[in-house]
Amino acid sequence: MTIERWRATADRLRGFSSHLLLAGTALLCVFPIYWLFATSLRRPSDVMSLSPIPWPLSVDNYVDAAHKVDVVQLILNTFLVAILSASAQLLIALLASYAFAMYTFPLQRLLYLAFVGIWLVPFQVTMLPNYVLLNQLGLIDTLIGVVLPTLCSALAVLLLRQHMSAFPKELVAAAKIDGRSSWSILWTVVVPNLRPALAALGILLFINSWNEYFWPAVVMRRSNGVLQLGLRSFMGAEGEQWGPMMAVAGLACLPVLVMYLLLQRHIVNAFVRSGLK
Repeated sequence: MTIERWRATADRLRGFSSHLLLAGTALLCVFPIYWLFATSLRRPSDVMSLSPIPWPLSVDNYVDAAHKVDVVQLILNTFLVAILSASAQLLIALLASYAFAMYTFPLQRLLYLAFVGIWLVPFQVTMLPNYVLLNQLGLIDTLIGVVLPTLCSALAVLLLRQHMSAFPKELVAAAKIDGRSSWSILWTVVVPNLRPALAALGILLFINSWNEYFWPAVVMRRSNGVLQLGLRSFMGAEGEQWGPMMAVAGLACLPVLVMYLLLQRHIVNAFVRSGLK
């Protein structure tokens, strides 16, 4: 009996220490975000204050940011770029992975290895050819120029191909016997059963496109275009305007945070069921 009590106590201690560790890790992850919003809500004269609580609260930094840049237009532009890029990558990945998993065709393995090789090539390597092509097309300093080179994601194809390969081939064969076309099988049989994987991948692609800075900074030479580039407006030779900068940075984080709060259960379920990490 004593041994059983000791084991139960040890299990409770291990559980408590695990939860304590997770809570501490969560606080470390959340604190930078809290400090970001806390700094943006301080008075301009108190921006460099180390007080953990911003008091008195002030929206002057947000007002200054709105006077400096068109925040609403930047948010709309960023959302448009992110949704177009993520949707195109998801659609192309869905079609390509369906072909790789459900069909057998010449040079199939070679083409798949080409996708793997493309994934391993850094974007900086293809940046210059993409830039030259966009310049010849007259798409420099446009949102289309930001979106166009990101329409296909090799990583998305590789991830979805794994899910497609695990999909029961019997369901596809039964649908073919019923006289359905390949297009109909994809959208009425395969896609409904891959919703968790598609949701998880779509969320990853959207967040990645929303947070992208490097490529928009290359293409948008004369304008801010997207929200992340709007931060450059508060950096100058005379010094950085930390208050408005933190306000715009907070606005850049806000849509993703709101999306997570609203879709938290669906996001967690999608990641758990799809196996994406």
